[in-house]
Amino acid sequence: MINIILCGGSGTRLWPISRTLMPKQFVKLFEDKSLFQLTVERNSKVCDSQFIVSNTEQYFLALDQLEELHKTKNKYLLEPIGRNTAPAIALACMALDSDELVLVTPSDHLIKDEEEYKKVLNIAKELASENNLVTFGCIPTFAEIGFGYIESDELDVKAFHEKPDFETATSYLKAGNYYWNSGMFCFKAGVFLEELKKYSPIVYKASFQAFRNSNKDDIIRIKHDDMLEIPEDSIDYAVMEKSDVVKVVPSDINWSDVGSFDGLYEELPKDKNGNTVNEKHISVDSKNNLIYGSGRYIATVDIEDCIVVDTGDALLISKKGSSQKVKEVVKEIKKSTELHNTHLTGYRPWGTYTILEDSQGYKIKRVEVKPGKRLSLQKHKYRNEHWIVVSGRATVTINDKIFTLNQNESTYIKAGDVHRLLNDTDEQLVIIEAQVGSYTGEDDIERLADDFSRN
Repeated sequence: MINIILCGGSGTRLWPISRTLMPKQFVKLFEDKSLFQLTVERNSKVCDSQFIVSNTEQYFLALDQLEELHKTKNKYLLEPIGRNTAPAIALACMALDSDELVLVTPSDHLIKDEEEYKKVLNIAKELASENNLVTFGCIPTFAEIGFGYIESDELDVKAFHEKPDFETATSYLKAGNYYWNSGMFCFKAGVFLEELKKYSPIVYKASFQAFRNSNKDDIIRIKHDDMLEIPEDSIDYAVMEKSDVVKVVPSDINWSDVGSFDGLYEELPKDKNGNTVNEKHISVDSKNNLIYGSGRYIATVDIEDCIVVDTGDALLISKKGSSQKVKEVVKEIKKSTELHNTHLTGYRPWGTYTILEDSQGYKIKRVEVKPGKRLSLQKHKYRNEHWIVVSGRATVTINDKIFTLNQNESTYIKAGDVHRLLNDTDEQLVIIEAQVGSYTGEDDIERLADDFSRN
C-alpha cells in the first residue's frame, strides 16, 4: 500500500504561524516535528512508500522534512495550481498500477491513538481489496459545526452532509450513526479512476490529458495550462457522494484537523494554570491561554482564555472561541502587505534566508546555503548587494569572474551584475546580505538559471 499525501492548502486559519509559503503542515508544532512529518511517520508503519502531491513552492519543504526522517522511498507529483482533491488524487492514481492499494491522507491532521488507527486501517484495506471506495468516519465527541458529516448504516454510507448548524450537529451526535468526515480514503487506484470516469467524466478526461502531457522524470510535473483545464472539484462531490461502492469505517482514533487556534490549544502541552507551555512566557495571574512565540519574551497579566501569537513580524491577539475569524484578518492583510505569504524566514530549494532588518532603501538578510547547493544565476535592476561570509566558504560568480570567499571576507555586487552564490563544500554556508537601492523587494530578481545543485 502506498500513502498519497495531499500537501495543498495555505492554512490561513492559523495565520500568522501559517503562511502561503510555509503552511501549517510544515510548521514544527509538536516536539520539533511538523504535522507532515507526523503523517509520514504514522503511515510509513503500514505503507511501503509515500507519494507526495504538492505545489511547486512546497516541494522542497517536503523534500527537506523527508530527509530529516531518512525517508527515501518517495514519489512526487507537482501541481502548478490547486484544483481541489479530486484532480490531485486522480493524477497520483494515474501514475500507479491499477491494483495498487492507496491510502489517501491530508498532510496536516493529527492522530494520537495509533493502535486504534492500525486496526481501522486493516478493516479499510480489506474492504478496499474488495473493490470498495473506503472513507474514514471519525466518531464525534461534540457538536462540531466546522466539519462535514457522514451518515452510515454500519459500514454502508447513507449520505454525506455539509457542515451543519449547531442544532443539526447536536442531533447528529445524539443519533449515533453520524461521523466527522476525516478526508482520508483507502481504495485501489484503478477502482477510484473508474468511478471518477463514471461520475465525473469531465474531471477524469482533463486530468488524464494533463497527466499524459506531464513531464515524468524523477518528479511528475503537471503543466500549468493543462492544470487550468481541469475543473475544480473535491473527491466527495466528484465521486464519493455518487458512487454505490462506498464504505465507511467508524474510527475512534483521537483525530484532529488542527484547523484553528482553539483546536491547536487543545493539542499542546499546558502548565498548571492551563497556559500552553512556553519558556519565554511570563505569566502573572493568567490562565487557560494559548501563548505562541519563540523570539521575544511574552508577558501576560490577569488575562484568561486568550490567544497570543507572536511571529516576529506579526502579532495576533484573540479571544478563545473566536479564532475562526482569523480568515477575515488574512483578507484584510492581503490588501496591503505580503504578510499572508511569507515569514521573516523564507525556505528555498538551496536553504533559507531570514530578514534581519527591512527599512526604506535597504534590507539586511542572513542567508544559509546547504552543502552542495547554489542560488539562481540572477541579476537585479534596482538594488546593489554586499555579501559577508559569516561561516563556511563561498564560491561567487560575478559576471565573468569566479572566486572564493572565506570567513570574514566580503564582496560587492552592483545592480545589473550577473551573479551566483555556491556552497561547494560539505559544510553549511552562512552569509550576511545587505541590499541597498531604490527597491529591495523579492521580485527585483531576473533569474537566468535555476539549477540549485552543484552537480
